[in-house]
Amino acid sequence: MLQITLTDAATSKLKELIEKNAKTPTTYLRVYVAGGGCSGMSYGMALDDQLKDGDEIVHNNGIKVVTDQNSLQYLDGSTVDYVETVQGTGFAITNPNNWSSCGCGKSFSPKGEAAPDAGAGHHGGHDGHNH
Repeated sequence: MLQITLTDAATSKLKELIEKNAKTPTTYLRVYVAGGGCSGMSYGMALDDQLKDGDEIVHNNGIKVVTDQNSLQYLDGSTVDYVETVQGTGFAITNPNNWSSCGCGKSFSPKGEAAPDAGAGHHGGHDGHNH
């Protein structure tokens, strides 16, 4: 069964966002993985009120977290946190099962794949991140 943990800070912020933005009584937090990012793959999150075929749902601190089958293998064991730092505020996803992750908390490379070359412009790829 899928394991995704929400920290207290993330839970509090998500409940606030759902209360402000929910269009229906059933609003999910969709967590997904997409290609791209400075480490090869990147995490994404959005509020969603539609379920798709094959979606997996986890109930966590009163919030329904949903992910698609393609993202499942990369997200199992993840923790979603809400952080406030000098660089900015926002949600960060960490997963101990990933090979390497980026300081932005949005990009990673999965275990079993070659680690990215640190000299290949890794730090230059952060300009597009919204920290």
